[in-house]
Amino acid sequence: MAHKFEVYQDKAGEYRVRFKFNSEVIFSTEGYSDKSGAK
Repeated sequence: MAHKFEVYQDKAGEYRVRFKFNSEVIFSTEGYSDKSGAK
């Protein structure tokens, strides 16, 4: 049962945070214009 949060850039260029549990995305946040906003 591995889980993690990861910050990634979507296709629109916005930064988002997603929570993954067993390689399945459980949720993703709204988009942020810069990476520091997503942290």
